[in-house]
Amino acid sequence: MGSRQVTSWQDRNITVAGLGVSGISAARALAGLGASVTVVDGGDSEGHRSRAAELEAAGISVRLGDAETLPEGTGLVVTSPGWKPDSPLFAAAAEAGVDVVGDVEIAWLLRGENAAPWLAITGTNGKTTTTQMLASILRAAGLKTAAVGNIGTPIIDVVTGDETYDVLAVELSSYQLHWAPSVRAHSAAVLNLAPDHLDWHGSMDAYAADKGRIYEGNTVACVYNVADPATEALVVEADVEEGCRAIGFTLGAPGPSMLGVVDGILVDRAFVENRQKNAQELAEVKDVNPPAPHNIANALAAAALARAFGVEPRAVRDGLRDFRPDAHRVSYVDEVGGITYIDDSKATNTHAAEASLAAFEPVVWIAGGLAKGATFDELVQKSADRLRAVVLIGADRALIAEALARHAPEVPVVDLERTDTGAMLAAVREAARLAKSGDTVLLAPACASMDMFANYNKRGDAFADAVRELAAESA
Repeated sequence: MGSRQVTSWQDRNITVAGLGVSGISAARALAGLGASVTVVDGGDSEGHRSRAAELEAAGISVRLGDAETLPEGTGLVVTSPGWKPDSPLFAAAAEAGVDVVGDVEIAWLLRGENAAPWLAITGTNGKTTTTQMLASILRAAGLKTAAVGNIGTPIIDVVTGDETYDVLAVELSSYQLHWAPSVRAHSAAVLNLAPDHLDWHGSMDAYAADKGRIYEGNTVACVYNVADPATEALVVEADVEEGCRAIGFTLGAPGPSMLGVVDGILVDRAFVENRQKNAQELAEVKDVNPPAPHNIANALAAAALARAFGVEPRAVRDGLRDFRPDAHRVSYVDEVGGITYIDDSKATNTHAAEASLAAFEPVVWIAGGLAKGATFDELVQKSADRLRAVVLIGADRALIAEALARHAPEVPVVDLERTDTGAMLAAVREAARLAKSGDTVLLAPACASMDMFANYNKRGDAFADAVRELAAESA
């Protein structure tokens, strides 16, 4: 579809792939515009049938149990983010000459006149936190905004709803960017790049290229991570509007056209007059919650996007002070017997776990789960000096154990085979036994959760429940 605007959806035959939240949102919006919509999904559970009945009552066709056959007459396929590019349905679409796009692409095409500009954020880790920080800063500036995209309310519902906004803080995953060729943000940031979802994208190069799509057509600023040259390389490769600037963020002292940290102060040398000599104080490190290094980087990226939109320094400070992170993101749980327990169940890959481990010392690390094709040697090498001990859980724990044996053979390791509902309590008890007063017991699994838990939230909840049980026993 490229960047062509669709003038009418009336009577178009559209197939929506996936009966999840974004698929339902797309189906309802397009049907409301007069399109003939069919939703396909390979599932056929009671939940699927219930959702299908609701859509069918609204005049939308639903086909369950067959996610491979392209419905006859389809002129466009709209996919939910998680569907892999090599899905048989998409192969059939390609053979028939039918475009495949995602819900974010549809949202972009459905924006009305005078639509709110998008400040967009992607990266392997930190997307949600940074997007929420940005929204908090924008609100502190008195702007009407919402955090949308790969977070919260489906973006189609926001752009087609009755509410009007001054600006949107948009989190975009690599999946969403893959299927969104037309999106053109006011300004955008790639926070970091590390191997993740390679089973979906096929290669690191393909993954990075999809992340880099977020910079295409930016008008004011492309924000990159100075410590991660791959993000700057994506800026260099991007086709942006004339006058769009590359803006770096760094945990060190910033050069011109950067934001950074000087003596515990977040400072801006990008959106100031005479940036060769001047710097603008934005906030203090202690205004960032939590003030872990990776989260300070998130705050700088959010501040850069807000400043690109013209937000005053005071609003950056106030927005960061007002921000409260979601659960399971470097969340303090309790202190028991002088040992601090931190839940970072959201650390579902090695890059996130490395950032989490870098924030604490010494650490008894609880790790393991589904590796998603990841390797752990680099993570263990970088973190070995911080480790008091390690407790391993989950299906792919042996991969971490092997990396520990290679690079940290002196660190005690407990390998828990059990996967029952009491496994997390057992892991926490083992960690408590290995820890000393002043240590941190850190759940930062570096793996996905679905081998033992429904999602990372449930895993984090199990950890917090186990810590509370431990605390009750110690009282």
